[in-house]
Amino acid sequence: MNKWQKRDLRYIWHPCSQMKDYEEFPPIVIKKGKGAYLYDLEGKAYLDAVSSWWVNLFGHSNDRINKALCRQAQRLEHVIFANFSHPPAIELAEEIIRITPAGLDKVFFADNGSSAVEAALKMSFHYHQQTGHTDKIRFVAITDAYHGETLGALSVGDLDLYSKIYKPLLLKTFKASGPDCYRCPYGKDRGNCDAECFASLRQIIEEHSGEICGVIIEPLVQCAAGMKIYPPVYLKKLRAICTKYNIHFIADEIAVGFGRTGKMFACEHAGISPDIMCLSKGITAGYMPLSLVVTTNHIYSAFYAEYTELKAFMHSHSYTGNALACAVARESLSILAEDNVLVQNERRARNIAEKVNALAKGHPYVGEYRQMGMIGALELVEDKISKKSFDWQRRVGYGIYRLALEKGVLLRPLGNIIYFMPPYVVEEEDINLMARVAFEAINEYFRI
Repeated sequence: MNKWQKRDLRYIWHPCSQMKDYEEFPPIVIKKGKGAYLYDLEGKAYLDAVSSWWVNLFGHSNDRINKALCRQAQRLEHVIFANFSHPPAIELAEEIIRITPAGLDKVFFADNGSSAVEAALKMSFHYHQQTGHTDKIRFVAITDAYHGETLGALSVGDLDLYSKIYKPLLLKTFKASGPDCYRCPYGKDRGNCDAECFASLRQIIEEHSGEICGVIIEPLVQCAAGMKIYPPVYLKKLRAICTKYNIHFIADEIAVGFGRTGKMFACEHAGISPDIMCLSKGITAGYMPLSLVVTTNHIYSAFYAEYTELKAFMHSHSYTGNALACAVARESLSILAEDNVLVQNERRARNIAEKVNALAKGHPYVGEYRQMGMIGALELVEDKISKKSFDWQRRVGYGIYRLALEKGVLLRPLGNIIYFMPPYVVEEEDINLMARVAFEAINEYFRI
């Protein structure tokens, strides 16, 4: 253990970690990053195949974004966002409204994904209270959902790893059985089904529509659940029923927005517009904390009144609309547009699919390889016929993750899921390395 690792362990409490593990496997201290690679203190390179928790779009230390950040730092770093504004925020809001689905007209600023979800839930509840629907006080989510780790966000999540201990503190929400295409109870295939699994959500909405403010969902990919991919028709059905019963469709595009699924936003695959959209992660290409809640003029209008009517949306963050973050986000969106990134990603996605599918074919422990755009996931199973998962205490994914790190690839698992979500700058040699090392680590772990 080097001196930096010792100092880290003396003072830092890392997220999503059992810190006792660090005594035997101390943190890798990164000195620099460039492109798709990170470099530790000894100069060892690691391909960042998970985009550092899904935030990095254009590689580390991107020259264009570096310059945009430096330019803005010379002008304005931050200013109070109540009764003040600045050009980077205005330009960013204009561009977001231009590229998001039709009908989204107003941008509310926050500073991380969980905060965006909190704001969206409060906004939805508050809207219904101010428009005479005071019985609408509950939210609906689906099983295996993840929307963040603040108390409101945990309330609409469904992963016990994050929420079980806090359940006495959480909001009472409805949970519908969500889509599980790999283990479909209807015996269907995600490529040609009619989202028969929507029946559970439909039943809850029809029975409790008078109580429901909104439904929050991760469009098309439930990321923290293991990159569970489901068909667009599910979103079409949800949009229709939300409209029918005056329920807000809240799209959590925090992880899947900005091109991850092959389109700018996942909702575009279904051709629908939500009432509220939460955005974060890739919006600043991994540089700065920032999130947005994008909503309709119809929702906004319920808060528009004289000061004496006390209808304002009283939700804020000290760093709301941070000028540095907005400038970086604006440059990130410019790169997406000017470099035709989504079209270029079609080639990268095909390359990933070809390499991984070739290695996964016939593998005794790969139950399914699923992919949408630049998101791919290998589901490892103990038995392919029954689709039985490995016991979580075996920590299969963690073992493979450590082996891959030794070989120079960062593949942080989701339980028994080994996933790929690399930056948009990876090329064929990087993809070859990513796929090869993933299967070398899998085979080494299982001693194949």
